[in-house]
Amino acid sequence: MTLTAEAIETLKTVSTATLTTVLLKKGLRNVWIRGATPLRPGQPRLVGPAFTLRFVPAREDLATPASWASPISTRAAIEAMPEGCIAVVDSMGVTDAGIFGDILCARMQKRGVAALITDGVVRDVAGVLDTNLPVWCRGVAAPPSVAGLTFVAWQEPIGCGGVAVFPNDIIVVDQDGAVLIPAALLEAVLAEASEQERMEAWIMTKVDEGASLPGLYPMNAETKALYEASKAK
Repeated sequence: MTLTAEAIETLKTVSTATLTTVLLKKGLRNVWIRGATPLRPGQPRLVGPAFTLRFVPAREDLATPASWASPISTRAAIEAMPEGCIAVVDSMGVTDAGIFGDILCARMQKRGVAALITDGVVRDVAGVLDTNLPVWCRGVAAPPSVAGLTFVAWQEPIGCGGVAVFPNDIIVVDQDGAVLIPAALLEAVLAEASEQERMEAWIMTKVDEGASLPGLYPMNAETKALYEASKAK
């Protein structure tokens, strides 16, 4: 299924917490990207296809400032990013070399990239925040990427935060972090996610009314009947 504008709007109403539950029911446990936390509190929930980038450990003959002008560079990768994509960067969890700074993030913002997700860190944090590009990362560090990493490819399968990410998998990211929906499962997830949110919202109203959790969460047969009746009204 294609990630349509309608699908994006539907997923924007579904929390990453709910999505992990839906995916767990389908047998997928490893979909939450570890280490990707909001750089700025209050960033909105965003949805988009993954545009992948991959770093490997630094090698002295390749990880140099001169590499930034190479045809295989983060600069070239950014120019290939389509509007609305979410850049997902395999930084190997390295925390002492910032993969992107303010200039690269500003260019991504100009190209209409929805967000940057990485298991590494960024640099020039004040400038990055000024670009208003939503970023989820492990933190910040002053040194440039070549101090600890070599950029090697984009739009290939990567591992980010312990999760296998393929180009055009669906990324949903909010204050709880980033969750991957395999592209092949998008239709099935859409069919269940909104209902899961609706059900949990109903459960929350019962908790607010003072109901106890046994039989409510998870629902027993009697509670399920009450819930279905509430939907029919």
